[in-house]
Amino acid sequence: METSGACPAGPQPVSAFALEIRGIRKNFDAFTALRNIDLDVRQGEMLCLLGPSGCGKTTLLRIIAGLETQTAGSIRQNGRDISDLPPYRRDYGIVFQSYALFPNLTIADNVSYGLVNRRMKRDEIKRRVAELLKLVGLPTSGGKYPSQLSGGQQQRVALARALATNPGLLLLDEPLSALDALERLRLRGEIRRLQQQVGVTTLLVTHDQEEALSMADRIVVMNHGVIEQVGTPQEIYEQPATPFVADFVGKVNVLSGTALGNQRFRVGGLELHCENCVQDHGVGTAVNLYLRPEDRILESIAADTPNQFDALINRIEYLGGSCIAEVSCDELPGQHLSFQFSLNQLHDYDIRAGRRLKLALRANRIRAFAAPAV
Repeated sequence: METSGACPAGPQPVSAFALEIRGIRKNFDAFTALRNIDLDVRQGEMLCLLGPSGCGKTTLLRIIAGLETQTAGSIRQNGRDISDLPPYRRDYGIVFQSYALFPNLTIADNVSYGLVNRRMKRDEIKRRVAELLKLVGLPTSGGKYPSQLSGGQQQRVALARALATNPGLLLLDEPLSALDALERLRLRGEIRRLQQQVGVTTLLVTHDQEEALSMADRIVVMNHGVIEQVGTPQEIYEQPATPFVADFVGKVNVLSGTALGNQRFRVGGLELHCENCVQDHGVGTAVNLYLRPEDRILESIAADTPNQFDALINRIEYLGGSCIAEVSCDELPGQHLSFQFSLNQLHDYDIRAGRRLKLALRANRIRAFAAPAV
């Protein structure tokens, strides 16, 4: 047993991937919840399943846990086929949104529940429980009951219980959604630190994009039962592969325009240049251009700076350390843009409603996608 507070390493993996998911489909009568999901989960990573309600992320997690049966497809964990195994024969710990603690058991007994079922010796259980409670920051709470703890503390206990048996996989199903905003912020950092310290492969289900961006090594963005994109938080945010990802993850401006060829686009009275178009849009193709609120240039705009225009600030949304300015320009009738500025820029450039500014759109940050057919 290690004395650092970290859980001992589990069995040595026999595969490069902790999970290999192939062709998973799930039908509920006439409704298809998952459509041919293929996904590899790397050893020791925190992978986040992100998407709106009803996208299939929780269904996929439950299939991995054996709590739902797939209609088709297979799952291998560390090279072992677990597709048809019952939950108790799969190697994972799970934390639910509702904590699911036993109210009539002490915190120590809750944490030791799985260890008792495995018939570990009493002294070993006691040492393990003490180690885990120290690990989650509750070293003196073993004799208390769940009702005596806050929601965040109860979630820490649920996490300790899930880790008690040294599982090869940790499943987190919306673990922070029942907590208030400050507790969520605090606990997500603690969960990430703990996951990295223990090194357990973790799947986190959430609909909270900020939670996913701050905690995950990689994010799987799901929509209507399919995977839209898999990538690092930075790749997902800066290089969205589909209009859905661009719109769902983070704030975004959307401008309707027409392709002119050679990565140039006509939007109202402006001709905009894009440096990193993923698709080759033929001349005359209707497109939507996506750019983030921070994807603008305020300083050092020269006469030859592309994508520049005169903006009228219509409204300011003050956010403390930054602000969001809603702007319009004469060349974009009926289209409004929202841009983010720091508090220092707010004062240095006298950014306020009614003020006019010269701005430019970052050509390397504009993402162009074909407009959906009407």
